[in-house]
Amino acid sequence: MNVEQVYKDANALLEGHFLLASGNHSARYLQSAKVLEYPQKAAELTDALAKMIRDAGIEVDTVCAPALGGVLAGYELARSLGVRSIFVEKKEGGMELRRGFEVSPGERVIICEDIITTGGSALKAAQAIEVLGAKVVAFASLANRGFCKRVGGENEAKPECKLPADVPLFSLADFTFKMYTPEECPMCKEGSTAVKPGSKG
Repeated sequence: MNVEQVYKDANALLEGHFLLASGNHSARYLQSAKVLEYPQKAAELTDALAKMIRDAGIEVDTVCAPALGGVLAGYELARSLGVRSIFVEKKEGGMELRRGFEVSPGERVIICEDIITTGGSALKAAQAIEVLGAKVVAFASLANRGFCKRVGGENEAKPECKLPADVPLFSLADFTFKMYTPEECPMCKEGSTAVKPGSKG
């Protein structure tokens, strides 16, 4: 599967001048919501991701996603794996399980995002369920921004990666984009103004 082409076909691989959550600027941006608005395409992606997880021998009881961005990807991955889907929500300083969701001691959980950048949100989700006794057996995402090392990928983990090195990350593809500080951004120097994409833009 050519994941980059899937994103392009869905107009989800954006080109322009973007202000990222880190404060850096980039000429490219992934908008997974544009892929996931098509259930059939979402199913194809998560079926491929589920196969990677099964082939690695990972046994899982539940998929947990950080809300809001990971909910659709997590739900579809749970469907592909034939397990249940839950999600955690933001609270001050972290995330927590709400809405009557529960996990059992020793329950095997995969944390799923649409995109893993540094893995900060995925790590907070993992901490929220591990404190309740569940065990995170893997992280998963449709796309990996290249800061963290994924199973089968060529990129090594960068210092910015927040995911634990002893828990595997499964992702369909690496997307490594150049990023610039505002002071070094060539697009800013040309007079362009960065726009903030995504759910917060």
